[in-house]
Amino acid sequence: MIILDGGMGQELVKRAGKATDLWSMQALMDMPTLVRQVHDDYFSAGAQIATTNTYSVLPDRLETKGLGEHLLPLTKSACEMAVAARDAHGSGQVAGSLGPLGFSYQPDKSPPAEQAAEVYAQMARLHSDYVDFHLLETMSSIDQVRGGLMGAGVTGKPVWVSLSVDDTDGTKLRSGEPLANIITILKDYSPAVVLINCSLPEAISQGLPVLTGHGFTLGAYANGFTGIHSDFNSINATVDLLEARKDLGPTEYLTFARAWAEGGALIIGGCCEVGPDHIAVLSKYFGV
Repeated sequence: MIILDGGMGQELVKRAGKATDLWSMQALMDMPTLVRQVHDDYFSAGAQIATTNTYSVLPDRLETKGLGEHLLPLTKSACEMAVAARDAHGSGQVAGSLGPLGFSYQPDKSPPAEQAAEVYAQMARLHSDYVDFHLLETMSSIDQVRGGLMGAGVTGKPVWVSLSVDDTDGTKLRSGEPLANIITILKDYSPAVVLINCSLPEAISQGLPVLTGHGFTLGAYANGFTGIHSDFNSINATVDLLEARKDLGPTEYLTFARAWAEGGALIIGGCCEVGPDHIAVLSKYFGV
């Protein structure tokens, strides 16, 4: 078993006590030491992978705010912090996070695959000097997956792709497309790992069986939201629209993780609202 880290953005909001429409990117500009602290705490909890705080460090997010010139320095800063935390810990890997273009959970706002691929190729090249592999996160439609895999593969480094499924029916992507329809593309591009992320753990439990039996190395990392608020639908939305569950503490999360492992998942971690305490329980149980 490989243990991923947990969520970065919500952990930063919790520690800083504020949310903005640029968070967690805001932390790179205002409180970079806090980002490093979160990485350190995940390693101390038993995580074996540090995910760079670059989920939202994308051209469309920055340009919308008139911050396009910050793309390179923010990317470099985020990657260097993850590497420094890994090196201080003495072991582990660094995953270069590549979030969805347009906005999370809104694949209809994403550019077409060919256009998206150009952006992901640009970002993968910026990450490549620092990361061990590229991690496409919260890919919510077949076209998003295609664009991400087309672009991120340019560096020759391994690519992990993480799919986000419908919270009410984990056998579907958030686009409404059947999860089973993604299998052909995954086989065409052969990502090193296929995961499901940033969905309710119950939905992930529904989705993982759809992906089993196809030769993929599988993983999972759920969020701890009650669901995705309908107003959380644009670059200007803030994460305080999203309510944390009260019934998903470390012990409850482990119950889901055990079932994922029994179903074949070899990589398990956490997404939004899943923090160091959750990762510590996972690490202890799985003997990492």
